[in-house]
Amino acid sequence: MDSCLFCKIADGTIATEKVYEDEQVVAFNDIDPQAPVHILIIPRKHIARIIDITPEDSALIGHIHQVAVSLAEKFNIAADGFRLVNNCNEYGGQAVYHIHFHLLGGRKMGWPPG
Repeated sequence: MDSCLFCKIADGTIATEKVYEDEQVVAFNDIDPQAPVHILIIPRKHIARIIDITPEDSALIGHIHQVAVSLAEKFNIAADGFRLVNNCNEYGGQAVYHIHFHLLGGRKMGWPPG
């Protein structure tokens, strides 16, 4: 999508300091971190909302979760615990309409979250 911020990050049009990338996903530090580790994991494929995922995207979503675990291990938050969050639509707190997962860790998370 021409106007999608995360599509531009994924294709390199907008530069960011990536912490991980492969042919399916890109991961980078959040510009407004809510925890000592706050990484955004985005698919290169544009999917606006989690409710727009199709059965054909199942492998991609599984891959995103595997990348999240790998990054949790790389950034030393796996043992103590971490949170993986996806927001959907306005009331869910979604600000960018390209699915993305927030990997948060490095501190104790509160509940309820918000």
